[in-house]
Amino acid sequence: MYTELSTVESREKLNGNAYLLKVKAPQIAKSIKPGQFCNIKVSETNYPLLRRPFSVCYAEEDSVYFMFDIQGEGTKMLAEKKPGDRLNILGPLGNGFDTEGDYDTAVLIGGGIGVAPFPLLTEKLEGKEIVTFVGARSADHVIKWGMKNIVTATDDGSEGFNGNVIACFQSEVHKLEKRKIRIFGCGPNPMLKALQKEAINKYDCQLSMESAMACGFGICQGCPIKKSQGEGYYLVCKDGPVFESDKIIIE
Repeated sequence: MYTELSTVESREKLNGNAYLLKVKAPQIAKSIKPGQFCNIKVSETNYPLLRRPFSVCYAEEDSVYFMFDIQGEGTKMLAEKKPGDRLNILGPLGNGFDTEGDYDTAVLIGGGIGVAPFPLLTEKLEGKEIVTFVGARSADHVIKWGMKNIVTATDDGSEGFNGNVIACFQSEVHKLEKRKIRIFGCGPNPMLKALQKEAINKYDCQLSMESAMACGFGICQGCPIKKSQGEGYYLVCKDGPVFESDKIIIE
């Protein structure tokens, strides 16, 4: 884990509300794994007080990329950053996706900005067949940057499958019936809960959970998630954010 005073290299608007920020952070770039995250101090003042957690979208040489949409004051401030601005970044944090093992096809399922860790994951899955299901509210909100072999689903039917991304996967999975698949899911909790229900006893499945995380490494105890076996809780920041789908209870 490193704390780097990093420099913004570029900012790209992906759609009406989503951005891609490239930041020079050599130590983090060299050690990040897909599914891990960083805690970013979005301003050089004490406002907002807490850092914000962001999945690392991609890494190359000395730089890391963050994909995010504007959901509040912190992300609004981040979206206004310009090349040359400085950011204090803490990372890598958490445990990422496990890409090793006996499977031949990786099925990536993401909703909204939940696709953020998929570009780096896609690169690390070299040698595997990849199918990526991308869900969004409408065509204007579909994000495809850094992904491949994409099947889209939109709630209003303006692009691809008319419905949510889990229903889309259910309609397409018969095409993969002769494959040995592993599912990698990331998105809002209702989507992940539906995916967990779909995967149980049928698919090898890992889920990247979203949660409010203040410290990012287990000190504040602010991001508990119930264990499915035995009593007690995991911490999303420290034990996750990626979990085997049968290990947790999603509220």
